[in-house]
Amino acid sequence: MHGADMFEKKLALAAEAVERHLSELLANDRPGSVEAGRLGHAMRYGALGGGKRMRPFLVMETAGLFGVRQSLTLNAAAAVECVHCYSLIHDDLPAMDDDELRRGRPTVHMAFDEATAILAGDALLTFAFEILGRPETHADPATRSELVLGLARASGWEGMAGGQQLDLEAEDAVQNIEDVERIQALKTGALIRFAAEAGAILGRASTAERRAVVNFAEKLGLAFQIADDLLDATGDTAIVGKATGKDAAAGKATFISLLGVPAARQRLARLEAEAISALAAFGTRASVLREAAHFVSRRRS
Repeated sequence: MHGADMFEKKLALAAEAVERHLSELLANDRPGSVEAGRLGHAMRYGALGGGKRMRPFLVMETAGLFGVRQSLTLNAAAAVECVHCYSLIHDDLPAMDDDELRRGRPTVHMAFDEATAILAGDALLTFAFEILGRPETHADPATRSELVLGLARASGWEGMAGGQQLDLEAEDAVQNIEDVERIQALKTGALIRFAAEAGAILGRASTAERRAVVNFAEKLGLAFQIADDLLDATGDTAIVGKATGKDAAAGKATFISLLGVPAARQRLARLEAEAISALAAFGTRASVLREAAHFVSRRRS
């Protein structure tokens, strides 16, 4: 099987596994759950039924570098995806990006209402930490604690939330490429970095191995954002699954507005090569992660 085909098959299988696990975790009939009410429905709507599940895939595949079975990674992978889905629900709100379409269907606040969307995002965020705190996530309490601390830092004011604030402020300020890189390293890159690092934590990687994984993820996160900017500038809404052209309409500084499309593509190619190079020490064990770098730089949705 060709490398790209193998990767896409593994990504799809991982997405199916994560979807099943999230569905079980968010089941309305589980003991102690909120009965089938509006909030539970909104949480499931925002978390299930779409997306490539790239972040949980990184948790699972990175852990696999160190011999961790997929079944032992699902809770950590699901927790990362809960945080990602919360961020999408809140990003789509009128006070943020004001989007009406996500993954080819109405956003949560359009399908329900703004207040319910806010609560659904809040609930998914806090649920992520409940999942990580469960004994079945890992037998070692210190490992669970390290996962909780890492996800908190990646999603909070020094990570994703802080990056979102900087991004909002940037709409009315002159930005250079260093500013944009800093914003995106927090807004997009922090959770991608943690997703990969979580796999290394679960796998009890050495310091050098963990450093290599983080280096890979940092390059991948920046590549992901440049690819996203390219999709917004040149993509088709029907294929992308969300509105395109919004950054230019808002006069927002992006890799495209600052570099232009050709130079942005060149930078994307360099980041892809650097991400792949970071995995050299893992040899053939990292072949799927190398394909992930190819996939991110060439994605169309």
